[in-house]
Amino acid sequence: MTLSVIGNLAILVMLLLFLYRLQQKHVSFTRRVFSGLGLGVLLGAGLHLLYGSGSPIIAHTVDYLDIVGNGYVQLLQMIVIPLIMVSIIGAILKLSGGSSLGKISAMTIGVLIFTTMLAAGAGILMSNLFGLTAEGLTAGAAETARGAALQHSLGSVEGLSFATLVQEFIPANPFLDMTGARKTSTIAVVIFSIFIGLSATGIARKKPEIFARFDSFMEVAHAIVMRMVTLVLRLTPYGVLALMAKVVCGANYADILNLLNFVLASYGAIAIMFAVHLLLVSLVGLNPLRFFKKILPLLAFAFTARTSAGSIPMNVQTQTKALGVPEGIANFAASFGATIGQNGCAGIYPAMLAVMIAPTVGINPLDPGFIMTLIAIITVSSFGVAGVGGGATFAALIVLSSLDFPVALAGLLISIEPLIDMGRTALNVSGSVTAGTITSRLLGQTDMALFNRDEAPVLDGEESAV
Repeated sequence: MTLSVIGNLAILVMLLLFLYRLQQKHVSFTRRVFSGLGLGVLLGAGLHLLYGSGSPIIAHTVDYLDIVGNGYVQLLQMIVIPLIMVSIIGAILKLSGGSSLGKISAMTIGVLIFTTMLAAGAGILMSNLFGLTAEGLTAGAAETARGAALQHSLGSVEGLSFATLVQEFIPANPFLDMTGARKTSTIAVVIFSIFIGLSATGIARKKPEIFARFDSFMEVAHAIVMRMVTLVLRLTPYGVLALMAKVVCGANYADILNLLNFVLASYGAIAIMFAVHLLLVSLVGLNPLRFFKKILPLLAFAFTARTSAGSIPMNVQTQTKALGVPEGIANFAASFGATIGQNGCAGIYPAMLAVMIAPTVGINPLDPGFIMTLIAIITVSSFGVAGVGGGATFAALIVLSSLDFPVALAGLLISIEPLIDMGRTALNVSGSVTAGTITSRLLGQTDMALFNRDEAPVLDGEESAV
C-alpha cells in the first residue's frame, strides 16, 4: 500500500467520523444522507483531479471504498428476503385471508405498467427532440467488445415468450429463491410468502391454538427483522459517501462530453417521469411536494447505489414510516417495483435506444406506427424483464430483438452507462413508491396523520429511527 493510498484512506476515515458525529448530534436522517452524498462527490472529484481516471492509486483506493459502499449494499441485500417474508405474511394474517390481495396486487402492478408506458413515451419524445441517432457514432475497443457481448446474449432472449417469463415467477424451490439465486427470486419469495399466509389463515378456525402460536411467532420475527432493518439503514450516509466517491473518481468525463446529448435527453425523460409521479400522487389527494421531500433520502441512495433490489428495505421503511403506507402494500410495491415495470430501465432506456437505432435501418423514428408499436412492445416486455435479468441491458435486448433491430449498436453507450443508470435506478424506485402510495390511498389505508407529519419518527432521532 502506497503513502498516497494511505492518505486517501485517512481522508475517508475522517469523513466517516464526521458523519458519525452528525449522527451523535441527532442531525436528521435526510441531512445526513445528503451530507454523505456531497462529501462523496467532493472526495471523488478530489481523487480524480489528483490522480486522473484509470490511475492505479484510484483503483487501489476504490477497493477500500467498496468495503464501505458495496458492504452496505450487501447488508441491505441480506435483509431483503427476511423483510419481505415477515411483512407479507404478517399483513395477510392481519387481513384474515386473501380478500384484499387481489386488489393490492392488481392496482400495484397496474400503476407500474401504466407509468412504464408513459416512460416509454417520455423516452421517445426526448430522443426525437434531441435528434438522437446511432448513425455516425464511432466504436472503440470497449464499445466493440460490449456490442459483441450483447450480440452473444441475444440468443438467450430471442426464444423467450411471455408465458415462459411468467413461469419464471413461480417458486419451484422456494429455499433456492431465498438465496437470491434467480433473477426472479424476489417475486418468487413474495408468492411463497403469500401461500404461507393464506395457509395460516386457513387453519385459524379449525386449529385456533396453532394459529395463535404462529401469529405470535410472526410478531416476534417481525419485531426482530424490523430492528435489523433499522440498524442497517443507520449506515446509509456512510454507504452513500463511499458509493458516490467511487462513481465520481472513476468517471470518464471525455466520454460523457462526447455523448452529452444522450445524457441530457436521458435525464430530461427522467425528469418528466418524476413530474408524472408527482402528478399521479396529487391526483389521489396527496401533497406532491411533501411526498417528494420524504422520498428524497431513498432516491439519493438509489441514485448512488444503482440497485433497485438493494433499495427494498429502505423503500419499505420510507413508505411505512414516512408516507403512512401499510406494510403489506409497501412490500408488494417495493418487491414488484424491483422487477416489474421499471420506469427507467424497462421504459425510458429501451425506447431511446430504439429511436436512435431506427434511422440506421431505414425507419423514421417519428412515424406514428413505429411509435405505437414501440410503446406496446415496451409495455408488454416490462412485465417480463425480471424473467431474464440484467436490468436495462436485457430490457433493451428484448425490445430491440422484437423490432428486429441490431443490438450491437447499444454497446456504443457503454462509457456513459453508469451515469445514466444512476438516474434510471432512482426513477425505478420512485415508480415503486408511487405505486404503493397510490394503491394505499385508493384503498383508504393511508395514515394521513403520518403522511402530513413534517419529519417521520423513523427518519429522525436516534433510538426510534435510522
